[in-house]
Formats: sequence, structure tokens, C-alpha cells
Amino acid sequence: MSDTITPATPAAPKVGFVSLGCPKALTDSELILTQLSAEGYQTSKTFEGADLVIVNTCGFIDEAVKESLDTIGEALAENGKVIVTGCLGARQDDAGQNMVRSIHPSVLAVTGPHATHEVMEAVHRHLPKPHDPFVDLVPPQGIKLTPRHYAYLKISEGCNHRCTFCIIPSMRGDLVSRPVGDVLTEARKLFEAGVKELLVVSQDTSAYGVDVRYRTGFWDGKPVKTRMFDLVRALGELARAHGAWVRLHYVYPYPHVDEIVPLMAEGLVLPYLDVPFQHSHPEVLRRMKRPASGEKNLERIQRWRELCPEIVVRSTFIAGFPGETEDEFLHLLDFVREAQIDRAGCFAYSPVEGAAANALPGALPDAVRQERQVRFMAVAEQVSAQRLARRVGATMQVLVDQANGLGKKGGLGRSYADAPEIDGVVRLLPPEKASKTYKVGDFIKARIVAAEGHDLVGLPV
Repeated sequence: MSDTITPATPAAPKVGFVSLGCPKALTDSELILTQLSAEGYQTSKTFEGADLVIVNTCGFIDEAVKESLDTIGEALAENGKVIVTGCLGARQDDAGQNMVRSIHPSVLAVTGPHATHEVMEAVHRHLPKPHDPFVDLVPPQGIKLTPRHYAYLKISEGCNHRCTFCIIPSMRGDLVSRPVGDVLTEARKLFEAGVKELLVVSQDTSAYGVDVRYRTGFWDGKPVKTRMFDLVRALGELARAHGAWVRLHYVYPYPHVDEIVPLMAEGLVLPYLDVPFQHSHPEVLRRMKRPASGEKNLERIQRWRELCPEIVVRSTFIAGFPGETEDEFLHLLDFVREAQIDRAGCFAYSPVEGAAANALPGALPDAVRQERQVRFMAVAEQVSAQRLARRVGATMQVLVDQANGLGKKGGLGRSYADAPEIDGVVRLLPPEKASKTYKVGDFIKARIVAAEGHDLVGLPV
């Protein structure tokens, strides 16, 4: 019998990947990585070990633009073959040229955000896919960049608002809601894969379905309206069936959000609302061209707390917006005190290239903007500390993020009041019983024994 020689299987092409920016960009990265895996590509942890590199960029503020451009430059220097996608890919420079191309002309391709198809076309041109795609190797929930026990779920893309400080609509376009059936199918796959916390994200979560006039979709053979309330209720029912959490982000304070709060009181979704108020004074909100009625936000928050006393409200604000007077700023500080915002972040206003606010009169000196940011945070942190102190003595459910020796040395977790990488944590003390252990992704009960800064200290019980 003559010897036969089996030809060596060619190595799968490798793609390096860098994901920058917000959770919405992260979900774009996950879609691209999932498609790459479905077609048999492998990922490389280094630029040098990759056949080409994809950089998903952020282009919102100057620091993010610099980080994105620096990362592209590093990838070009170490690899030479780079595809750029994301928000920065949609931005132009002062001459009207693509910003990425003008600074890094040697990149292979540039696309804007939510462009999985265009990115894959560029990959195919410069790194042909394997002949036999390994579809069976792709997990049903896709490739995730978050820890196994939580995941982001993007329900729509783009935004219909034209806030004067923001350029996101020029990069991501108008609102486009995902089909409700697709969203719920993805959520179920994530829960079935072991996800214990689903974080719902978009540019404007409250506007879900507006673009399609809340038309009826189908999931599991049942009609479901493409509407925030119906989607959140269905997600909550899925989460309950899998013993998991659902958390809502980027919720504009429209009146219909009041419908969601009873679902929180029922325990169907977490009593947590991330609401980007940005300011409180009607005139500042008018200059910002913010949606919803700023004058009624205090009433709305009070109503939410009547419906669900445990609700936690987090928000972001801008200090030193063009034309902001001292009285308008003091109005903002009073709002934070009276509204009792549980978690607040504040940015000193910074001009963004291409934003309409750049042309507004009354630009404030940098020193004034920075000083107001500091004053704001002093008030916000005082309010937050007072609200956290109320939790001392309570027993709370905690999702474990870090186990430290399976519980023997304590660990880190989060309560319903804490979104990952945004809010505080619950620092877990070693259990009183040495035999009691827990692992990442477990839900445990902890008695809160102290409040320290933005965090709580809990003793597992």
C-alpha cells in the first residue's frame, strides 16, 4: 500500500480587535466578532500576531478622538493592515475630509458605526475567509466582550434629537429600532448562556419603536408591540424565568416612562433608571435643545418614588454650558438636592467639533466651567452619601463580580443600585462561616454594615 500524505490544514486567519467607546459601540464590536467567528476567523491578542487589525473607534469628545487616533497609529505601526469602524469613522475634519483618512491615509478601510456588513466586506477583500466556516463553533449568544455573567443588549441605533452639544446623530443617524422579535431572541440566548444581568442600551431607550409607529412584531409566535413598555415587560418576564436582572440605561424622562415604574415595583425589572437630565433650568435646557419637559422632572421623580420607593435614579449633567448664569447653575444644584439624585456624574462643558453649541453666545472661561463642575460634584456626592447611608443595616441581594478565593477572603459585587463600571460596588467581607463560598455570577444575600464613599460594605449571610 502506498503511503498517502494528508495535506496540512491551513491555519485560520487571525484578526486583532480593539473596541473603544461606550456600551453601544461595544455591542457593535460583539456583532463583528460574532460574524468573524462564524466565518472561521480567529482573534489575536496582539497586533503583531494578527493578519490584520480592526479598530472600533469613539468620536464623541476630544479625549476619545485622541485615544482612537493614537490606537489606529499604534496598530498601523505594529501591524500595517488596519480597518477602522465606529463613530470616528463618520467624522470629517475642517476641510470636509474624512478625519481618519486625513491623519492615517494608509488604513485599509473606514466605516461609520453599526456597519458589520461593511466591515466584513473589507475583511474579505484584504483577508479572504476560510473555505469551510466553523459555524458550529460559534456560541448561540455570539461573542461577548463583557464578563460571562452580564451583557449589554442594544435595542436601537441612532437618535432623533438634535441636542446642541451632541454630534452623535451626525455619526449614527436617526433612530432605527431593532425588530422586537430579534431583541427578545438575543436576550433569551444570553440568559440561556448564563448571563445574570442584562443591561439595555441605546441612544434613547424611551423612544424605542417611535420610528416604526409602535408596529406589532412577533416573538415565539405571539404578537408583541415595538414599544418600550411591551419590550421591557417581555424582557422582565424572560429574566424572571432565568433568575436574572434587567437594567435600563439612557432613559429620557418622557411621560410614558411612568408606565415602566410599576414593573420595577413588581420586581420584574430592576428599580433603577439611568436618566440623562443634563441640566434643570428651563433656559439652559432650551439652549441645549433637550427633549421632554425639564420643568416637570422634579414632579416625575417624585411620582416614580411614590410608585416604587426603592427606585434608584442616576444621571449625568453638564456644568458651564454656554450662557449659563450663576443663578441657572444654582438652580441645578437645588435640583440635585431636591430630586435626591442617587448617583450623579458631571462634565465641565467642552466644545465638540461640529456641535451647534459652539456657536452659542456666552461661552464661559475654562476656569469657571471647571469650578462649577467641582461645586456640582461636592453637592452630588453629599446627596449620594446620605442616600447610601440609609442602606446600612439592610440585607440586599448582590451579584458577585469578583470572588477572591471563592469567598474565603471576601470579594466584590453589586446591588440593584449599581451598574457595572459606572456606579459603586458592594465590598464583600469574608463570610462568617468559613465553609460558605460563592463564585462570580452568583446572587448572594449580604447585610450592609457600612457605607464608604460611593461603595457599600456587606457581610454575606
